[in-house]
Amino acid sequence: MSSPSSDCRTTRASLELADWRRQVAALYEHVRDRATDPVAAWNHWRAVRDDLYRHHPQSPVPATARAAFRGLYWPYEPGLRFEVVVDTKPGEDGPDGTTFTPRPAPALNLPMSTGEALDFTRIGEIAVPFPGGTRTLGLFWIAGYAGGLFLPFRDATNGTATYGAGRYLLDTAKGADLGGDPAKGTVILDFNFAFQPSCAFDPQWSCPLAPAENRLDVPIEAGERIA
Repeated sequence: MSSPSSDCRTTRASLELADWRRQVAALYEHVRDRATDPVAAWNHWRAVRDDLYRHHPQSPVPATARAAFRGLYWPYEPGLRFEVVVDTKPGEDGPDGTTFTPRPAPALNLPMSTGEALDFTRIGEIAVPFPGGTRTLGLFWIAGYAGGLFLPFRDATNGTATYGAGRYLLDTAKGADLGGDPAKGTVILDFNFAFQPSCAFDPQWSCPLAPAENRLDVPIEAGERIA
């Protein structure tokens, strides 16, 4: 029997990737629909996510390790769920009362685990009222076609309980979207849904990582862990 052609393999992989994104998007839709019971939504997120990582052909976990994969998570912490305003830093008022409109933010490259850099735009910043004190994080937009919100972060658990280069909270191009209210200029940040990037499971993946401004000096003991 002949093996599939490279075109057939590429087509199959593309369809599998589309299905992966479809299922992840449906999972986060379930999470948003059940915002009044975030603990139940989180339990569902963990169960479905772990099943995808064990069985889906586009899982970032190496094929030989999938059957034994079991996600590790801290217990749900209600104090790490926030609805926060995105500060877009509008232009300041001049001495004559006029407002200077800032130029559009230039594209920038976030650090990458490996491979070619991707373009992002910094669209604002978020003041997060953590129990240990407010910290500020930058919020980014993927500059490529269709775009998407992107919020990576590092914290004091990295390198011990979590992946050394940080975790993700929002990656809406891939379906990881906890919601928000555009009329109020807010996004939902629930750090219980923080997850490792694909490169934490297999170095073959290339992942954008958190820039210096998103490196928190406090431990975020919520979400996915590796130890």
